[in-house]
Amino acid sequence: MGNKNKTISFRVNEDAFETLREIAEERDISLSAVFRDYVDTLVAHDGQVQVVPKHELEQLREGDDGDESFPPSVEVPKSFIREHERLELEAEHLREQLEEHKGYVNYLREQLENDHDDVEEVIQLEDLDAGDEQSFRLG
Repeated sequence: MGNKNKTISFRVNEDAFETLREIAEERDISLSAVFRDYVDTLVAHDGQVQVVPKHELEQLREGDDGDESFPPSVEVPKSFIREHERLELEAEHLREQLEEHKGYVNYLREQLENDHDDVEEVIQLEDLDAGDEQSFRLG
């Protein structure tokens, strides 16, 4: 059926509407884009989005104790970053090797198909062990 856009409509009071319009003007986007961004964020975070007034957001950025920052950050050791980069390079190398092997397998299949017409007779090893006294010549 495809992915069709749906329309959502709701009512807000005049003050909220003006606030939303100001947000859209600050971000230099349309009012509907503000709602789309909010809905996308809401969906991406499985409904765990909290709308916070700007003055409260600034308090969060400052932190209650002054030692927390917003957004939170984590220090990662350089060894972890180097190991991650090494693994990415190794994965890329393995992908390249896989593509080479796939190409070689395709080449062998083509050779087998081309050579199949040239082969007169294929003798299975099990047939040789059956005890028939026929003589075969390897050529």
